[in-house]
Amino acid sequence: MKYVLVTGGVVSGLGKGVTASSIGVVLKACGLRVTSIKIDPYLNTDAGTMSPFEHGEVFVLDDGGEVDLDLGNYERFLDVRLTKNNNITTGKIYQSVLEKERKGDYLGKTVQVVPHITDAIKNWIESVAVIPVDGKEGPADVCVIELGGTVGDIESMPFIEALRQLSFSVGPDNFCLIHVSLIPVLGVVGEQKTKPTQHSVRELRALGLTPHLLACRSAQPLLENTKEKLSQFCHVPIGNILNIHDVPNIWHVPLLLRNQNAHHSILKQLNLLSIAAPPNLLAWTKRAETYDNLKNSVRIAMVGKYVGLADSYLSVVKALLHACIACSLKPSIDWIAASDLEDESAKLTPKDHAAAWETLRNAECVLVPGGFGDRGVGGMILAAKYARENNIPYLGICLGMQISVIEFARSVLGLKRANSNEFDSETPNPVVIFMPEGSRTHMGSTMRLGSRRTLFQTPDCVTSKLYRNVEYVDERHRHRYEVNPEVIGVLEEAGLKFVGKDETGKRMEILELPSHPFYVGVQFHPEFKSRPGRPSALFLGLILAATKQLEAYLNTHQNGC
Repeated sequence: MKYVLVTGGVVSGLGKGVTASSIGVVLKACGLRVTSIKIDPYLNTDAGTMSPFEHGEVFVLDDGGEVDLDLGNYERFLDVRLTKNNNITTGKIYQSVLEKERKGDYLGKTVQVVPHITDAIKNWIESVAVIPVDGKEGPADVCVIELGGTVGDIESMPFIEALRQLSFSVGPDNFCLIHVSLIPVLGVVGEQKTKPTQHSVRELRALGLTPHLLACRSAQPLLENTKEKLSQFCHVPIGNILNIHDVPNIWHVPLLLRNQNAHHSILKQLNLLSIAAPPNLLAWTKRAETYDNLKNSVRIAMVGKYVGLADSYLSVVKALLHACIACSLKPSIDWIAASDLEDESAKLTPKDHAAAWETLRNAECVLVPGGFGDRGVGGMILAAKYARENNIPYLGICLGMQISVIEFARSVLGLKRANSNEFDSETPNPVVIFMPEGSRTHMGSTMRLGSRRTLFQTPDCVTSKLYRNVEYVDERHRHRYEVNPEVIGVLEEAGLKFVGKDETGKRMEILELPSHPFYVGVQFHPEFKSRPGRPSALFLGLILAATKQLEAYLNTHQNGC
């Protein structure tokens, strides 16, 4: 197995995930099979219990793994299906070592960071790297490893040491280290500063790792004398200094790497030049250029709880992008804090309230994504009601589906106190209830997670047609509440149809309002399986409905718009 390690220096948030994904894309374009691992040095076992404001969205895998959003980038860029073990955390490593210690596996030895923790890290990496993730048999050719955080962080030290040992044990022909760093420009001087990167590389080398390539993040392309200085003081050949400057969209990053012959430097270091082909990135080039040249846009109202941080809904944003590009449109996402739509907001923050409603009324479609807790729920219900009553295309995902059920029960059935047990445990009309198999005492990994099958109840519905009339779909889930099976009959009599159910027939998965142009709610998260060039059927349906093209599309069943 060949390893490419991507580390970061100077500051966090430089785009190591996109860089690592793009390296994988370029290597895959050379005909190599690629897998990836993300190392997160935090003590949490997984990302499942973190606030989206703290760490961005929680990405869900087929096997139910709740992982860092960078694994979503890997899946979208490389078109692979990763497992929960492709995300290593300090919590997982320490948990596995302590379990062995309790069982007596260490035969009375003193259990220490070195060698027991570092050995566990190396063993984990080597065992996960050989698991095929691209649907083919046998291990991949290259494993791209991203080390989260910044070099020098105390919490990442055991991983740095383990990776140093790994690089020594596999040999120089099987290990390539790429260090991502920042080249800032001071406003007063206007000069590209290399000193932060020099210090970062010095720190890395002091820990026993020497970078083979530097990936330098900057606002503008690097000047030649900047590269020369970096080469001289960081001990990296000038041809191995890559510049990842700001680009119009992230699909340009693999092209940037290709244009700077990054693949050649990596392949040379890994002794793979003899088996690799020149990179074929025609599809990526076309995709990046197509997006740059798009003129028309569609306005999408995103009514959510975590709109202060775009990364909170990263996969939803990417799924909208994929769908819009398939329709030759640019997504224009209007973020609406759900709480700003509520009546209480009109009294406390009237300007925000008025702006939120104006934004909602100007949108061509409405999307209510997933979330937890009761904050903003009233605003989401008002958004769902507005979309339903005014024939505005609506897509509710997870919580968004439950919101549409609550709104329908209140407005159409007249059950004014209809609610979810999550928001009101004393409601006399619980239309959304806690799932029987859920845990009320433990939060981590206790939801209904991962890929689950949804069976269509009829082919004569919008979602079935969008999914090309298949009998079932396998989509990823993350929820602990569900629509109350006991109220399905009365809801359907009033016009709300549940056209997708789980294999037991008791758990509601997809709802539609047949009298509406596009009013769809799904319990699953279709955004997690959307890919560039292969958009999610439901997101595509939302954009088609918003642009009045859905009926024609369903009639022709053509790919694209």
